[in-house]
Amino acid sequence: MKKPVVISYLVLFFTIILVGCLHLATPFLAVMFAYLLLTKLCFFRKKWIAIVCFFVILAGAFSALVFFVRHAQVALPEIINNAIPRIVDFADQHDIDLPFTDVDSLKSLALDNVHEIMGYLGNFAKIATKESVLALMALIVGIGMFINPKLDQEPVQPPGKNDLYSFYCALISERFAGLYRSFERVMGAQLIISTINTVLTTIFVYATSMRYAPIAIILTFVCGLLPIVGNLISNAIILAIAFTVSPRFALEAFIFLVVIHKLEYFLNSKIIGSRIRHPMWLIMLGLILGEQLMGIPGMILAPVLLNFIKTEAIQVPVAAK
Repeated sequence: MKKPVVISYLVLFFTIILVGCLHLATPFLAVMFAYLLLTKLCFFRKKWIAIVCFFVILAGAFSALVFFVRHAQVALPEIINNAIPRIVDFADQHDIDLPFTDVDSLKSLALDNVHEIMGYLGNFAKIATKESVLALMALIVGIGMFINPKLDQEPVQPPGKNDLYSFYCALISERFAGLYRSFERVMGAQLIISTINTVLTTIFVYATSMRYAPIAIILTFVCGLLPIVGNLISNAIILAIAFTVSPRFALEAFIFLVVIHKLEYFLNSKIIGSRIRHPMWLIMLGLILGEQLMGIPGMILAPVLLNFIKTEAIQVPVAAK
């Protein structure tokens, strides 16, 4: 690999490290999500139509976030307070050994985590906060990249003439384009699967008149963006909601989730398996490291970086010994 190419990779990875150190993972993700959505909305090759549609979707997403935070701040503590004692009672009646014995400590831990996450999301649901301003700036950056993605804005150089700035701009742009392609591949697959799961969950939730239906539906979609652990989180919430009604309803919900889980094996092989081929332990390791370094945004970025590293490394030939 030539030295200029190595330097372009170093610039990319230094940028990612800087994003993590400065706690800018969320705006970084917002830029890529905005660019991804805008490119998918460009149906008629008219960028202004895509931008208008983007703002309409953005307004709807912001309204959904406000609605979710407002209701989740009340609903999730109620679910925890009602579900955990019933789960413990059910386990005692059927001689099931649970991995915990201190119910009050478990409830306190779960409530603390809920309040922390709701506080984090609540900042984005408010206009005058640092998080919302950074997110807005990131969306503007994404729109700017969609309108003109070129890093080098200088006029086209005459044939045979090249300068250091334009040369490295082209290389660095190529590296970031590769990162975006990995993001599009991974998140595109996750969005498809999350949407299918959300539609099926919506049918089940409203067919059974489950309580806290909007919370369960929104959580299913959002958690579906996280590979492996996302489904565990949303499934645990759905089972907890079902337990607040009755153990029998929880069993019905469990059977439904098992069926969905089996369907996901098929979806993963057809949608994700054809795009992303990593062992589960490697993905889990990436999720753990991503969460420790950048929180939830790091968990979303981890599979993207894994795919990018593999895709780029495959293209580098190695001389046989």
